[in-house]
Amino acid sequence: MANLFLFIARSFFNLSSFRFLLLFLLSFSSFTATEAYDPLDPNGNITIKWDIMSWTADGYVAVVTIFNFQQYRHIQAPGWTLGWKWSKKEVIWSMMGGQTTEQGDCSRFKGNIPHCCKKDPTVVDLLPGTPYNQQIANCCKGGVLNSWVQDPATAGSSFQVSVGQAGTTNKTVRVPKNFTLKAPGPGYTCGPAKIVKPSRFVTADKRRVTQALMTWNVTCTYSQFLAQKTPTCCVSLSSFYNETIVPCPQCACGCQNTSQPGSCVDPKAPHIASVVPSTGKNNYAPLVQCTSHMCPVRVHWHVKQNYKEYWRVKVTITNFNYNMNYTQWNLVVQHPNFDNLTQIFSFNYKSLTPYTAINDTAMLWGVKFYNDLLSQAGQLGNVQSELLFRKDRATFTFEKGWAFPRRIYFNGDNCVMPPPDTYPWLPNGSSHQLISTLSLLTTLLAAMAFLLGYA
Repeated sequence: MANLFLFIARSFFNLSSFRFLLLFLLSFSSFTATEAYDPLDPNGNITIKWDIMSWTADGYVAVVTIFNFQQYRHIQAPGWTLGWKWSKKEVIWSMMGGQTTEQGDCSRFKGNIPHCCKKDPTVVDLLPGTPYNQQIANCCKGGVLNSWVQDPATAGSSFQVSVGQAGTTNKTVRVPKNFTLKAPGPGYTCGPAKIVKPSRFVTADKRRVTQALMTWNVTCTYSQFLAQKTPTCCVSLSSFYNETIVPCPQCACGCQNTSQPGSCVDPKAPHIASVVPSTGKNNYAPLVQCTSHMCPVRVHWHVKQNYKEYWRVKVTITNFNYNMNYTQWNLVVQHPNFDNLTQIFSFNYKSLTPYTAINDTAMLWGVKFYNDLLSQAGQLGNVQSELLFRKDRATFTFEKGWAFPRRIYFNGDNCVMPPPDTYPWLPNGSSHQLISTLSLLTTLLAAMAFLLGYA
């Protein structure tokens, strides 16, 4: 019987079985990870609304509006890029508030040449300062869209398109297909266009309501796993009650490539100014400082002080990217004590309650014209604030890492957290829970009793 017990134990815990289990879990996670679902913003999406405002001799004039309904994920420079494929042989005669990146082959036209003849046009926003005769309302922001919570007034963008060689009635017009959205890189997956109830518009004097002739919507959702193969931020931890500073996990966003000089920048190099470009900031490709974690952004959570009724935390966000200034940055933090947040200094705050019964998620962002810009790596490449929490006697404790966040997002991307067993523990605590001899003996007796009963 003892040999049978040892055989079963070895079969469960041998190395090959562990590898099989690990591969199984990894394959399962890779299958579900690409699903565009965010548990902290379950209803967040980007909606593209296509309103036909008038019919023309061979088509229609439409206003296309992109709404960012994501609570904390915004679109940074160089901005959004919208594409689709025409269902028939449509062309774009003219545009206002936007432009296609390519005109395509319009050699079959004589006289009046279309703006774009491609079967699959790609549209970008116009830049601020565009001449007024090329603008429409809510256009020309360089493709930048703020998140819905930070600034709903700037969370939308519009352009007007005049389409030819298309249907001229609600029955003959065909909706485009295969919509794509880049913001500015991959990550968004768009569904098919769906015809909906025509949009209604209220005049400026609010005495008359008009409506579009026809409307269809396209919904695009985001997946961080489709956007990039590696994370973009990490978290480090420290506390007043433990001298240990838990750094970001090693190689959290990648490892230093020692065989390829120039893959990162050494901040102590004597000629660092010659390595970092003085112009062309906000490049899409990061040029990061050489660190053990190689992340463009690090968020540090420091448990600073303990009072009788309150406790205080300091949050510091550091930019290690020499090619990026993060404008309108935001931070989303999940911690059970956010339901008793008393005061926050130098950051804006809004409670996020994706599940209304639980208030444990907060969105933080900078104060306008004060610290809403996270500068590129260097002396000014950080922002910080302090949070004051009121203790809940039923739940508050400094034991077992309770004072540290469960999850942190920066600009909508999930940051890599340190392993829980490395968190700073109280001096009288241990980061490793020891299994007592009694619990081992109880487990062994229960297993043997089961095997004897089975025999």
